[in-house]
Parts: sequence; structure tokens; C-alpha cells
Amino acid sequence: MTVHLRDVVAYLDATLEIDRFKDYAPNGLQVQGAPEVDTVVTGVSANQALFERALELGADLVVVHHGLIWGGGIGRVIGPTAARLRQLLAHDVSLAAYHLPLDKHARLGNNTGLADAIGLTLAGREPFGDVKGVALGLSGAWPQPLGRDDAIARITAGVLGKRAAPFVFPYGPELVRKVGLCSGAAGDLVEAAAAARCDLYVTGELAERAAELARELQITLIAAGHYATEIYGPQRLADELRMQFPALSVHFVAVPTLI
Repeated sequence: MTVHLRDVVAYLDATLEIDRFKDYAPNGLQVQGAPEVDTVVTGVSANQALFERALELGADLVVVHHGLIWGGGIGRVIGPTAARLRQLLAHDVSLAAYHLPLDKHARLGNNTGLADAIGLTLAGREPFGDVKGVALGLSGAWPQPLGRDDAIARITAGVLGKRAAPFVFPYGPELVRKVGLCSGAAGDLVEAAAAARCDLYVTGELAERAAELARELQITLIAAGHYATEIYGPQRLADELRMQFPALSVHFVAVPTLI
């Protein structure tokens, strides 16, 4: 039994409330393939490795956080962009992408998943940090305050397992009572995290200016990796689609990166 592509995309568009967001990229369907869907693959980024695995699994639809189209759109179809589109179009595979909506969503989002992964309590979680008119960051606390080193260790274990976080700047208080976080490349929200009285701020990757901002603001800053902090939304979308569309075969595919 197949499901119409339009029904799957319409469900995702409505659930993730894409009309609420002014984004850096178009959210929703970016490449249209076959009108019917049997198999869906979810992943973090629309790259060749993900598409190859999706084709091996027989995917009709790939759903990602980072799509192929950004800013003003695709200027020229050459190089990696041409190769990626060729993979999709030659096999009639559709691509849908959800950027800020998938960071923000209270149940399915990357930030909620990141907060869960590091063990922040559900009670007291609050949004902070304006990104294009939306409070994208999320703050919270552990059941009991932690020493700074223990807090860093807990975050590292929760997000990266045995691997160390790529960048840690321990400039904040030695006792961590409140944590702010925002997945991906959200280093500039460190100022908003400090203004929200966070002792520690976690994101994925940093601009050069972020470390000195953290020093001057006296807040501990952790960059745990862009990819590592953004697997949660795609994983949860896979679970959501399995539940909402039992006829579909749905797979989350990991394509880890060092960034």
C-alpha cells in the first residue's frame, strides 16, 4: 500500500508549522519525484552519501534538516549540486527539507532532543534567543546544579558518547545551575544565553568571535558538533512518520561528520 507524496509532505508542513518561520532556506518539498511513496529515508543533510544509502533502501522520499536550496536558490546546476540532483531525478526520488522548524519544534525538534540527551528536566524549559523573529534557543536545568567539569562531562557523554567535544571554553561559574542550548551553527546566541542568566551554553559549531564573547560574558561555551547536535530531529521525524503512516517503510540514515 502506497501513500501519496502530497499527504506526507502536507503532514510534515503542518506539524512543523513552516508558515511561522522566515528561514535561510525554503521549507517543505524541494525536489519533486514520484507521486506515491512506499519508503522514506530521513537524515541530517542532503548529500551524496545520504542519497546513495537512500537509493539502496529503495526510498521514494528523503526528508532532511539541511536541504539543497539555500538563500536565493540554486544559481547554477554544476558540480556537487548537479550530481546530487541527478541522483534524485534519475530515480524519481523526492526531497523535503525542514530547517528552523525542525530546530524549534517542541516535541520533534533538534533542541528538544538535545535537551533530552543531556538530561535537562522537562520542568522549567524556556525559549530564548531571537533568530529571524523566533525564540530558537532553549534553556533548562538538571535536577541538581552540577560542578562545571561534571556538567561538561555529562554533555559530552550525552551528545558524543566517548568522543570529546571539539571545543570547550570553560569561562563560566564553577557551579552550573542553568544551561542554554541551540543546535547547529548558533554560536552567536551565546550573548542571548548569558542575558537569560545561563551559566553554560551548548551549540554545534562556532564562528571565530564566539570564544572571546564567552570569555567576556563569563559563560562556559561548548561546541559539540553541528551534525552531532542535529541528529535528533531527523530521528524523531522517522519515528513520527512510522506512527502516522503505518504503510510506509521509514529509515533514519546516519552520515556522521566531524563538524
